[in-house]
Amino acid sequence: MSRLMGPPDKFLPSEWKHANQVHFRSSEAERVHSERLAAECQRLIEESNKYTRHMQQDAQKRLEQRIQDIRFWRQELEKKFEEMVQEIEMLVIFKSRVEKALESCSEPLQVTLQCLTEREKRVAIDLVHDEVEEELLKEKEVIEGVMVLLQRTLEQINEQIRLIRSVKYYLEKDLQDKFQAERIDDFCSLLTNTSPDLNGGNSNFTSVGIAVTPEEWENLCNLNISKAEKEKNNSLSLRALVASLLEQTAADMRRQYEATGRAFELRIQETKTAKTQLENQLNGLLAEIANQEKNLEALKVAIAEKEAPLKVAQTRLSARSQRPNVELCHDPAQIQLLAEVKELANHIKRLAEALELSEMELKALVSRQLSLEEEIQVKTNSLYIDEVVCHQLRQPVVIHNF
Repeated sequence: MSRLMGPPDKFLPSEWKHANQVHFRSSEAERVHSERLAAECQRLIEESNKYTRHMQQDAQKRLEQRIQDIRFWRQELEKKFEEMVQEIEMLVIFKSRVEKALESCSEPLQVTLQCLTEREKRVAIDLVHDEVEEELLKEKEVIEGVMVLLQRTLEQINEQIRLIRSVKYYLEKDLQDKFQAERIDDFCSLLTNTSPDLNGGNSNFTSVGIAVTPEEWENLCNLNISKAEKEKNNSLSLRALVASLLEQTAADMRRQYEATGRAFELRIQETKTAKTQLENQLNGLLAEIANQEKNLEALKVAIAEKEAPLKVAQTRLSARSQRPNVELCHDPAQIQLLAEVKELANHIKRLAEALELSEMELKALVSRQLSLEEEIQVKTNSLYIDEVVCHQLRQPVVIHNF
């Protein structure tokens, strides 16, 4: 116990020195390690700052480059979008022209059909399949063909409008996406380390941007623009075709309408000429009927005038047949009286035959007169239909350029 409570043992000077050396070396090593660590941390800080600045600068450049890319494609898309809007407006104008052209075909077609119907009212020999009817049937065929062609063209224009509107929809959608993307990237490019309201948000960004690569993104833009360009070219071709079609169809209808008009004029002139000739024939026939009637009266008078001399001769012969005996002589007087009776009877017979022939001829002339008057009436009816009715129907019709 006394040992335990006694004074502590004393170290040797060598031990003291050794302990001091140990503390010195340990402290020095710790200081050197600390200095190295501090230098490494400083280097790490500087490297981290440099890397951060470099990464931020690179990210800023890439954001700016991306913004430029978006703006470039947005401008290209806007250009195509405006072209699609203008093309739709032009197609709508052409659609309106085609619709008006279709409407304007209705009146000429109805007039043509009415003319065909009216000309069915011609009678007798004038109900003929003439050049006018052929031209009217051609006119009907041309107008109906034009209407079918215009209807088909209208369907093509509607389909082209639908296709361009579809392209316009996708362009507009792409533009909206790019506008939003540009707004977001503009916001990102303006952010700095001292910007307010910074927040880390969701730290899991591994899935962002994987769905579409920049090449695919650019290809999609190109695809939309290519579709727009294709539909624009199709629309331009269609508009050129429609313009040519409208001009050609109007020219075809006008040409046929004029051809029908010329056929009407020629037919009217032919009918007038025939009617004039018939009227001249009728006038001559009426004069001949008057002459024949006079001839009949003359024959009747001549026959009547021969009856008295015949009766005189016959009475003389009858009286001389009463002469007695030898006085009943066949003398020259008897011979003359017999000859006179015979000749007068013969003349009366011939005059009666002539009268009968004249009466038959008069009946034939009267019958021919009725026939001519009927034919003139037929021509008058035909002229009324062609020159009055059809002319009034066709006069208001004007084939304008569509």
